[in-house]
Amino acid sequence: MELDPATRNEIEAAVFNRLLEHLRRRTDVQNIDLMILAGFCRNCFSKWYREAAAERGIEMELDQTREIVYGMPYEEWKAKYQKEATPEQLEAFRRQQEQENA
Repeated sequence: MELDPATRNEIEAAVFNRLLEHLRRRTDVQNIDLMILAGFCRNCFSKWYREAAAERGIEMELDQTREIVYGMPYEEWKAKYQKEATPEQLEAFRRQQEQENA
């Protein structure tokens, strides 16, 4: 089945919104863990959101797009949910970055 572009965009937007809601609920999942496993995190989404807006002539501050992605101001999310990265996480992240850049 082939979807028309408008329907496809609506479905993709719904999926994106569902993913954001999932990430907002899963505050136990740290950004560094997302980066290690998937190569992106909530901050990446924030930057991609800002870039997509800019491509459409809409200038947004990173803090604005972070609030959209996190569902609250970024500093508040960090204070409530972000944990210090462990040495093991930092090493896994370093290895992941090396593989990505190889």
